[in-house]
Formats: sequence, C-alpha cells, structure tokens
Amino acid sequence: MDFILDLLQAAGIAAAIGIRPLFPVGLTGALAGADVGVDFDGTDYSFLEEPWFIGAVAVIVIALWLATRRARPDVLERGWAAYATAAIAGPLALLEGAGSMADRGHPAWTGMLVGLVCVSLGLAASMSLFARVRQRLDAEAASYLPLYGEGAALVACGLAILFPPLSLLVVAGLVWLLLNSRRRQGEKYAGLRILR
Repeated sequence: MDFILDLLQAAGIAAAIGIRPLFPVGLTGALAGADVGVDFDGTDYSFLEEPWFIGAVAVIVIALWLATRRARPDVLERGWAAYATAAIAGPLALLEGAGSMADRGHPAWTGMLVGLVCVSLGLAASMSLFARVRQRLDAEAASYLPLYGEGAALVACGLAILFPPLSLLVVAGLVWLLLNSRRRQGEKYAGLRILR
C-alpha cells in the first residue's frame, strides 16, 4: 500500500509539472526542505530541495514566460515555445518523480516511469486547454494564461504531496480535458465536412 501511495505522489507531482513547471518544483522543494510530505535528504536527489536548484528553475521558467508573452498562438502550441516547455518540464518531472520514490526507499526508475507518463499527460492536456482558451482572449489577457496554469499546477502538486490519493483526481481531470479537446476537434472537422 505504501508503494501505491508513493507512486501516486510521484504521479501527481509530475502531472502538476506538466501543467506548468515553476510552482510545483518550488512547492516540492519547500515542502521537502521542511520535511512535510516528502524529503529528499539521504537520497541522490537531495539537490531538489536546495535553494540554488529552485532558483535556477525559476530563472529558466520566467525567462521562457517573458520570451513567449507576445508570441503568436501557433508558436505557443506547436512551435519552439511548446518544445522548450516540454524540454524543461520533462526532465524536472523525471527528477521529482524519482526523488519522491527514492525518499521512501523505492526504486527511482519507477518514479521516472510514472513521471514520464504523467508529465506527458499534463503537457498535452494543458497545452490543448490553453490553446482553446487563448483563442477567446485578447493578446494581453492571453499572455497571463501561464500564471493561471501555475496556480492550477500549485494546487495539484500540493494535493499530490499532502494527500497522494487525490493525485487520481488530478490525473483523471487531465485525461478528461485531453479527451474533451480531441472530441471538440473531431466535431469541428465534422461540421466542416457538412458544409461541403
């Protein structure tokens, strides 16, 4: 049972990082430093709770946000910004998932595996959602969507660390968002076929 709870914690942290990476990494590091819910001390991943690591992640993510504030929507969803976000979130989720599992003496690779799956789900669902929402907003309002994403990711990560079973709700919500967006795309193209 402990293994399942620890796996759920790793899954929730990784899914939250997939939504947006900054606040989940900061929250995980802060809680690990205070030994609340997770503790990386005594593992190969103790650097995850170090201030220099959290600061470096913050600088990188904020620089990406500033670079993409005025980017065209196609760049954000399918261009270099999407690849940069995935390149940042992917390794962070693998590390945090491995650290979460290593904290309780489980093999780190299990955390990496679940981290890879859940960060991919978080990235796909959040990018799809933000793309749909961005179409309805003006440029200035749309530039703040990452902040809303960070807030959602912060809540998801906090739930995953403090109450690991709630990670199931986070993952289920992301699956629902992703499936709903795919269904909407199918309906849009079905409507275009009718117009012919």
